Amino acid sequence: MTRLTATRLVSVAAAAGIALAAASGTAGAAQDGPDAASGTPTCGTSDLRISFAERLGGGMNHAGGTLELKNTGRQTCALRGYPGLGLADSQRKALSSHTVWGSTWYADDPGNKLIYLKPGEAAQANVAWTHSGTAARKGTYLLVTPPAARTHQAVPLDDLVDNGELHVTAVAHKVPVRG
Repeated sequence: MTRLTATRLVSVAAAAGIALAAASGTAGAAQDGPDAASGTPTCGTSDLRISFAERLGGGMNHAGGTLELKNTGRQTCALRGYPGLGLADSQRKALSSHTVWGSTWYADDPGNKLIYLKPGEAAQANVAWTHSGTAARKGTYLLVTPPAARTHQAVPLDDLVDNGELHVTAVAHKVPVRG
């Protein structure tokens, strides 16, 4: 399966999850924000400004950061799940990479939960990788596809990523970084 096909399958699955949650009215019950049954739209790539809120370093050749997905639209929108990630060179040409969902070196996975972003509010996801030089790829950009979206934004990265392997948590209002 190609990365593009896998990304599309993930996007379709995430969109179906949001639709199912909205139809059932259960996933949004424990969330702050509007009722899931109200028809809150999914946050699209064009509704968001994606950037690193902070970059993280650490021992044992680990690196990463906290991604911020800020709602720049005029209405509340919903996110659920994991962002799609990829690497690109200086010409923004995609490089071979793969993404692992769950906890990272820096943060525990908050879980796959429906969240709402009012205009101006932001969600976070923590991303991590190693950069020891093991079959490393030079990623000038991190390509970030919001959950349930089909397009991405290029976020400056400028780092080596071993084996092109990126780890990422689900999106949440806040993803606390460990200690």
